[in-house]
Amino acid sequence: MPKLRRALRICFLIVPFIFSKVYTQELPKEAKIDTTFMMNIVRELASKEYSGRLPGSVGFNKAASYAAGLFKKYKLRPFNESSYFQYFNVENNEIQSPLKLQLIDKNDNRTDYTAGKDFVCRGFTGNGVYTRDVVFCGYGISYPKQGFDDYANVDVKGKVVMIFKENPKWKFSIEWSPVYPRYKALIATQYGATGVLLVTAPKDASSTQPIGSISTGNITQQNMETTNIHISNKVADDILKQKGYTVKQLQSIIDSTKKPFSFDLDTKVYTEVHTKYTKEMPTMNVVGMIEGNDPVLKNEYLIIGAHLDHVGSQGEELYFPGANDNASGVAAVLQMAKLFSENKSSLKRSVVFILFSDEEQGLYGSWYYVRNPLVPIDNTVAMINLDCVGFGDSIQVGNGTSAPILWQLARNTDMKTDNLMVERTWSGGGADASPFYDKNIPALYFVGTNSYTYLHLPSDKPETLNRVLFKKITKLAYATAWQILTGNYQKEKVIR
Repeated sequence: MPKLRRALRICFLIVPFIFSKVYTQELPKEAKIDTTFMMNIVRELASKEYSGRLPGSVGFNKAASYAAGLFKKYKLRPFNESSYFQYFNVENNEIQSPLKLQLIDKNDNRTDYTAGKDFVCRGFTGNGVYTRDVVFCGYGISYPKQGFDDYANVDVKGKVVMIFKENPKWKFSIEWSPVYPRYKALIATQYGATGVLLVTAPKDASSTQPIGSISTGNITQQNMETTNIHISNKVADDILKQKGYTVKQLQSIIDSTKKPFSFDLDTKVYTEVHTKYTKEMPTMNVVGMIEGNDPVLKNEYLIIGAHLDHVGSQGEELYFPGANDNASGVAAVLQMAKLFSENKSSLKRSVVFILFSDEEQGLYGSWYYVRNPLVPIDNTVAMINLDCVGFGDSIQVGNGTSAPILWQLARNTDMKTDNLMVERTWSGGGADASPFYDKNIPALYFVGTNSYTYLHLPSDKPETLNRVLFKKITKLAYATAWQILTGNYQKEKVIR
């Protein structure tokens, strides 16, 4: 590690010298980044008509057709005859109406909760209409042979378990099981539970609001018989009230003793969840290209991408607009496509624009592309990813320690313009840049700093966006891409 740190320090010292000698081409004239144009796209994609753009859904397909229509308008070249779509299959779980959660105490007093504010279903919840007793089961971990079992000494058969969404921060004699809610629900089902209430462990949590999510990791086993619901800490404290505990107190007890602390809560919940699960549903990346003009360099490619999907809707009660995540990135890519189309005679290299599907479940769209590339991977000189670029207070550009020359190109460009780019960066890609990093393609990940206030919440709406920052991030990404497409940039070796 010391050798790596020294190497990186040396690299960042010499990179400015490299750029002063090689990358001397002019920046584009003041890019005509049209904030109104981009905001119109964000408002369109974040509207209820698109229902949160869940891959495989009607709403996502409408979004893909809308984006493809703009690709066609800007005369981008399709790869599949006249189609801009690169198809693949994904899991899809449609959460239908009605959607209900109700607390019933021992005196049969009932409290109704609101979807989106008090609770949300996890994207791959199962079905369930029932009234069941609730049992608190800590972190929902079961390793009886190794001496840690949250399900020991409690009976959860035919009941609902309330567990922490996260795993413990402290170490035990074993590696903790996967943290994905789908896996935790699978464990609960093995003990006979019919439902899971997930609650955010409050210690060190930036937010304890329930969020929409379809993330599953590598867990693909769908359980249709067990509901999987994320509740707010307030709802969890309501459920615990009769036992005299709060969520924070229970986490402190377990973390301080490093022992399970599970018990019946003498409380019931009524749950109504209806879903329609499909193992393989077609979805698509949206892909178009502008060919370069240099007889040699036109066979080299820059990829500019953003994910088009979000986490969908839940019945008629709730949908997730996904304005910042990631209608903003899509709008930035479409703005760049429009500008490069208008200035295509200046381009030496070719540029491929990709709007990925199914980033939210596990980067499946970008992984599908790198495994089924439409231009040669070896001739792909760089990738630029835009994700959550419409909110925040400054600009982060990720993957700089893996692609330091490319990162410094962006940094030098920023210093000549708005000087909003922070020094913090990381390695390994990040989001849809990660599969490209895996294939040794230098990549940059543009994102707003402090950009996640409304992440995966119903409040991620167009009116929350920082229009000034949105314009400046897009402008920086465009200027960086311009230099790759028109200048002397040479593909660098990815640092691992």
